[in-house]
Amino acid sequence: MTNKKAYNQAVRYLSKRPKTIWQMRQYLAQKGYAQEDVLKVIAKLISYNYLDDEAFARQFIDSRIRSKPKSVFALGYELSQKGIAPELIQKYLEPYNDLDLACKAVAPKINSWCCLEKSECRNKLMNFLRYRGFDYSVCQAVWEQ
Repeated sequence: MTNKKAYNQAVRYLSKRPKTIWQMRQYLAQKGYAQEDVLKVIAKLISYNYLDDEAFARQFIDSRIRSKPKSVFALGYELSQKGIAPELIQKYLEPYNDLDLACKAVAPKINSWCCLEKSECRNKLMNFLRYRGFDYSVCQAVWEQ
């Protein structure tokens, strides 16, 4: 009975948005389910393809790059906070480089900054990119472009 209750609660948790195996394990443990029940529920969710860390990592990276680009380091850090294995993080972030991501991040903002003085525009660009995890050399390269 507990397995069914745990499974139903896990499915409701997944209905909002995809989760990692680690997030599900944390969630069910926090709800007070026994370790054995948690492992059974997770195995069942994996068998139904409701939990898939590789698919989660791909979707997460694609979504972030489309809507809110950050540096490769920042994306990797976010994924590691969600329990994704370092090998998967490296595998899916390998095709990306910081310069391209920084240019993509700045593109929607450039028009609003073009009316500002050069020094103020530079400060805004640098702060914007630094906040998203890009290092100084990348920020400088984007500014020069």
